[in-house]
Amino acid sequence: MASSIVVLNGPSLNLLGSREPEVYGTTTLQDIEAMCRERAERHGLEMHFFRQTNHEGFLIDWIQEARGIGASVVVNPGAWSTTSVAIADALKIVEEPVIEVHISNIHSREPFRHGSHVSRVAKGVIAGFGFRSYLYAIDAIADIQAVGRAL
Repeated sequence: MASSIVVLNGPSLNLLGSREPEVYGTTTLQDIEAMCRERAERHGLEMHFFRQTNHEGFLIDWIQEARGIGASVVVNPGAWSTTSVAIADALKIVEEPVIEVHISNIHSREPFRHGSHVSRVAKGVIAGFGFRSYLYAIDAIADIQAVGRAL
């Protein structure tokens, strides 16, 4: 059986492609989903779901769902990375690797974006590579699963 992965997206990421293209590029979330599914398949990972929400409680429910099926999590919490202890708490109890991603480099933007609650509980953080941040996160999960959690 293939290892499981889920990709979760926070607020306003449904507007990718049209929202601040100078920061986030012109790739849509649907484009990113297709690329993620292809990358996961290439690594032999089963992508259970790829979801986006503008409602924090839904994201927490999906994190708990991922935990229940034993899936690794790629999460772009968007602005919630700096505001949501609840999301960090939910991710903290996921037993499989959690990789936080951001399309932009949050550390080179406004100071309020620099501190992430999610980063404190994630196995790793990939930011600033545009849509490729998601693909690199899937690569990282595949590597972690191939060599163990020692990475």
